[in-house]
Amino acid sequence: MLRFDFTGLGHSGGEFASTSFASNVEDLALAAGWLAKNHAAPQILIGHSLGGAAVLAAASRIDSARAVVTIGAPSAPEHVLHNFGGSLDEIREKGSAEVTLAGRPFRIGETFVDDARSTKLEAAIGGLRKALLVMHAPLDEIVGVDEATKIFVAAKHPKSFVTLDKADHLVSRETDAAYAAEVIAAWVSRYVDAPSGVSRDEPDLAEGYVRSSEVSPNGFRQTILAGRHRLTADEPADVGGTDLGPGPYEFMGAALAACTSMTIRMYARRKNLPLTHVSVDVSHDRIYAADCEDCESKSGKVDEFRRRIRLEGDLSEAQRSKLLEIADKCPVHRTLENEIKVRTELIA
Repeated sequence: MLRFDFTGLGHSGGEFASTSFASNVEDLALAAGWLAKNHAAPQILIGHSLGGAAVLAAASRIDSARAVVTIGAPSAPEHVLHNFGGSLDEIREKGSAEVTLAGRPFRIGETFVDDARSTKLEAAIGGLRKALLVMHAPLDEIVGVDEATKIFVAAKHPKSFVTLDKADHLVSRETDAAYAAEVIAAWVSRYVDAPSGVSRDEPDLAEGYVRSSEVSPNGFRQTILAGRHRLTADEPADVGGTDLGPGPYEFMGAALAACTSMTIRMYARRKNLPLTHVSVDVSHDRIYAADCEDCESKSGKVDEFRRRIRLEGDLSEAQRSKLLEIADKCPVHRTLENEIKVRTELIA
């Protein structure tokens, strides 16, 4: 994945005032070409606001792209000009002016204004020949939802429209951004290839197995298949990973925490205890055996898991003590404390 801001915006250098809509589209096409040459040709294009209009304009030049997503995008770049108000006269007189959009200052040049007025996207949208997902917030005050309607009507199928409810134009609330990401991930799965390491042609797992497949030989990220569930494991960036998922020991701690919580809940439900909520924190460390009074090993290091259990509800002290005792009967806890054998074979 490559994410970038237009010239002079966000984390990108340069001056936005010296750009035009056409130059931004050219940057997008060049970025796609760089990806194809150095990594992999992009299969999906996602653009926010003016970037949404740009991906619609650039899509025909990026043959590898199979799907396009717009978020809060105008149907034509000219639409953004209404936000400039009286600054348009200043731009015409002085060549550029500073305007404010969504609380952020931008310097806009005359070239951008002229290019925005002359660029039409109806033909590009109608001839997209790629799957399209239009996402927009009905209360967007920067780019009205009518613009999303124009894009959707101009496009041919396959096309989809998803409302972002009360999100603002910048989709600044984390819950709104996470929702948009989840919808895009689900929608695009029909149009893009599975990543390396999770080929849809892999043989089915035998019952009772989980599979971990590396996504790329250049890192540590793994896709874990467990029944019909797909998870991601990774390592932190400081050891060469990309930190896109928990590490192996975090998964082990999660197994202990989840099993403990489920075991407590099962007992409380059976005994009709007034337990309203349970949560379990687990940490893992390697400690010297000499510092562990109840460890059988007396040399080297041993693994130590620490649990912190939080029980909520109108429970008596006797009930709390019993639930703490039940926590030790968690099957994963018992497995970790029992003798364990790992038998490994190499398969063709």
